[in-house]
This record gives sequence, C-alpha cells and structure tokens, in this order.
Amino acid sequence: MSPDPSADEQAKRLLSIEEIRERAYDLWDRNHRPDGYELEFWLMAERELTAERRARSEQARLEL
Repeated sequence: MSPDPSADEQAKRLLSIEEIRERAYDLWDRNHRPDGYELEFWLMAERELTAERRARSEQARLEL
C-alpha cells in the first residue's frame, strides 16, 4: 500500500523553519561541513523530520 500523500502534507505543515534549519545544520556538521550543499542538507532535513512526524502519527493512531 502506498503512503497517503495528505499525511505527508500535514506533517510538512507542522515543521517549523527553525526545526529544519537545526536538523540541516546538524547533518551538514556530521558530514564534515562540505561547501555548496546547503539545499541538499535542507531537503534531507525536511524529509527526515517529515518521516519522523509521520511515524509518530501512525504509532499514535495504532495505539488508540
């Protein structure tokens, strides 16, 4: 079964710029601070945070 796109959209709406910025910085730092990859780390951070939110939502729904 494919993931529900509306759940992904809801998770993305809940992310703040600050959360994404902090995660992107952490990813960049852990990867030895390469130059020129700002967008890649930003998108990676957004994907990770969205996946984490979605997993938490699904887990909470299953616990009901």
